[in-house]
Amino acid sequence: MLLDDFLSLFYPSLCAGCQTALVRGEAVICLECMSDLPKTGYEKIPENPVAQLFWGRVEICMGTSFCSFDKGGIMQHLMHQLKYKGSTEVGEKLGELFGIVLNQAAPYREIELLVPVPLHPKREHKRGYNQSEVIAKGISAAMAIPLVTGNLIRNRYSNTQTNKGRFERWENVKELFGVKNPEVFEGKHLMLIDDVVTTGSTLEACAQVLLKIPGTRVSIATLACA
Repeated sequence: MLLDDFLSLFYPSLCAGCQTALVRGEAVICLECMSDLPKTGYEKIPENPVAQLFWGRVEICMGTSFCSFDKGGIMQHLMHQLKYKGSTEVGEKLGELFGIVLNQAAPYREIELLVPVPLHPKREHKRGYNQSEVIAKGISAAMAIPLVTGNLIRNRYSNTQTNKGRFERWENVKELFGVKNPEVFEGKHLMLIDDVVTTGSTLEACAQVLLKIPGTRVSIATLACA
């Protein structure tokens, strides 16, 4: 402890949000930045905008996002750190905070397995990790719900969804996903985890594949909604 305090005088850990030095008891994100997170509270509202996004498209049980994604805001900065700067600790911390919030909403405590939206192996190798899986690890730790990776898979490489419209996004992801061992998910309530939801095309495609498995139910949770 004394050594850590001594080293922190010369090599202080910085907040991923504001770059100020973290004090004892803080980790990754300072308390001030945590209080500034634009939380949606959607987990308390069944008919929230994220859930409504999938109405008439795919039958999900629940849908929610932890925070809103405001251009130039703290969430955009933190998500950029996670997705493009290799800051996996940011994803795990945000996932943990999200999990704590979800645990306070009774319906989400019925979730049996967490399933991150997969990256194609080529893209995951290039990035070094799957950001959705990193977020899911944090949620899993906070909610004590098992995380299943490698069972929901991408069948082929796809172009980035950035700057695509809703129809283009759907065309880009339809028939993109598959399941290796359906019996792992059979009869389970699954929660799909992703970083950001925009049009919902990727999550819709994943959910449609999962719902073909007998007895499965699917809910959706993303770190941010655009």
